[in-house]
Amino acid sequence: MNRLLAAPLALFAGLFAAPAVAAPALLSHQAPLQLNEASSAWILTSTALVLMMTLPGLALFYGGMVRRKNVIATLAHSTAAFAIVTVLWFAVGYSLSFGSSGAVTNGLIGGLEAAFLNGVTPSTAHGLAPGLPEFLWIAYQLTFAVITPALIAGAFAERIKFSASILFFFLWHLLVYAPICHQVWGGGWMGSLGVLDFAGGAVVHVNAGVAGLVAALVLGPRHGFGRDNMAPHNLTLTTIGAGLLLIGWMGFNAGSAWAADGIAAVAAFNTLLAAAAAAIGWTAVEWIDHKRPTLLGLLSGLVAGLVGVTPAAGLVDPKGAFLIGLVSGPACYAGAVWLKRALNYDDSLDAFGVHGVGGIVGALLTGVLASAAIIPAGEDAYVLIQLIGLAAVVAWSGIGTFAVLILCKFTTGLRVARDEEIEGLDYTQHGETIHQ
Repeated sequence: MNRLLAAPLALFAGLFAAPAVAAPALLSHQAPLQLNEASSAWILTSTALVLMMTLPGLALFYGGMVRRKNVIATLAHSTAAFAIVTVLWFAVGYSLSFGSSGAVTNGLIGGLEAAFLNGVTPSTAHGLAPGLPEFLWIAYQLTFAVITPALIAGAFAERIKFSASILFFFLWHLLVYAPICHQVWGGGWMGSLGVLDFAGGAVVHVNAGVAGLVAALVLGPRHGFGRDNMAPHNLTLTTIGAGLLLIGWMGFNAGSAWAADGIAAVAAFNTLLAAAAAAIGWTAVEWIDHKRPTLLGLLSGLVAGLVGVTPAAGLVDPKGAFLIGLVSGPACYAGAVWLKRALNYDDSLDAFGVHGVGGIVGALLTGVLASAAIIPAGEDAYVLIQLIGLAAVVAWSGIGTFAVLILCKFTTGLRVARDEEIEGLDYTQHGETIHQ
């Protein structure tokens, strides 16, 4: 009897068995996941650290530097940048940044094959990091995309319409950040040329700094600039924000090794050393120039060192990191104080003076100081190639940012009305105040 039933039962079971389905073909940028659990754990941690740099780190750092009437508006910029860029990254930003570019785009921007993360599964990895799940790679790279436009907000703080900032973040991510990210990190022409950017000196800081300078010039100075007292209203908030940036930068730089290894370790130490050296360098120049040291100077120098070492963190030895920090502090002081004074432009929170100048200094010194004893890519470091990369980033960011601002000007408008600016953006833009 059992033998008589065996064949029909097998046929019946086969009718309901799931059909064998071939594994979906990998997208052109993908590789099969070869999971490295230790590295994945580190990048999970780094993702959280870098996200903390924007919220609450940068939000508090900038929030303490503006006047009391503009604190909420400044915090809103970092929050809006996170929300807008995260949704865009899911929709098309990741694909444009790290997808493969076709013959038409020729290394300028990725394609749309991974739009809405189509084709991404728990078993796929990006070809650049086969030991990490692709979803983790997407999340980690997202945190870099989030903080970049948030940095720009420091240049137009205290005078831009919130509606304009939203449209700006949206357009700037698509037209400026995604193409530059692809060109340097995503398989585009700058990366193929040999431009070295370990953790975002060009992609994040030079890009944001140049955009900030263009924004400051297009919007014009705040009412009362050069006449009214525009000193930071709360350096306690700025100090807390700087501390969170310093901690988060460990994920920014050491996480960019994409593994829990010796390169991550040297990048972590180099980050701390450069920040300390730059804080000393900035303060020394400020002390000579203004006859007294300030807390804001110490904090600004610390951030300048973090910016300066970012493109080089995993490419130089500690002596190189110390030199980068020691140069970045005074250089950024010159950009934030002397250059702004000489040209009389209003970069509210020194986005260009710190991030633009620091990123340029760090990128150039990477070409000088990259060490083959630390990483093989150090053999291929050339100042001329770094200069070419910087020129391309400056041009793309400058022209692209100007175009985005003009689009904003003729749609939402850029600046709040004079009386609204005088009253403060917290109330006029958001109907809130810190006194509530």
